[in-house]
Amino acid sequence: MISGVQGVAGIGHNGGPEMAGFQWRRHCWSQARARLLPVLPVEVVRLRVKRAQDLGLDYKTYAGVRAATGRDIIAFLFSSNALRLEKLLRVPERERERLLSLRGVGRLALAQSMAADQLLIANGDVLDGAGQAPLPMESFRATAERLRAVLGRSPGDAVVLVASDAPWERDWTAAGKLAAMIPAERFFTPAA
Repeated sequence: MISGVQGVAGIGHNGGPEMAGFQWRRHCWSQARARLLPVLPVEVVRLRVKRAQDLGLDYKTYAGVRAATGRDIIAFLFSSNALRLEKLLRVPERERERLLSLRGVGRLALAQSMAADQLLIANGDVLDGAGQAPLPMESFRATAERLRAVLGRSPGDAVVLVASDAPWERDWTAAGKLAAMIPAERFFTPAA
């Protein structure tokens, strides 16, 4: 840098991005991503598009989860609010049909204001497991323990949470080290 003059690059500077800070990291990530994407074989892309369809997700959502975690989605974890079970014990028909359309993935539920075993008995045809949901004001650690109990041996980063707009449900993704969270409205609304 020339002495006394701000903003002018010194001898040997090629005008490229600064080698420290956000701009440099963004440049590195964009270069790495550009090198990665073209080498993905067409057959792999086809398989992933098919997998996204089996999961009932658009490809962009599926690919985003896959890229962020490096894992396939092995289960969906639904809050009872997302399943619209506030006053019911049985999953409503629209949500039931959506759950039945999922292929090759586990369907777990978190029971709020009801017993988990009753929820599972009433919906055993569309749910593979259920557990007690974390309480709204529970500690982060207690929330993580409840989620771990429902997930069993499943790795959290291969499970996607489908949650309502209740603010405490958004925290479950971090506490359970889950792959992602999809809003229930988006998950249960048919694609146009």
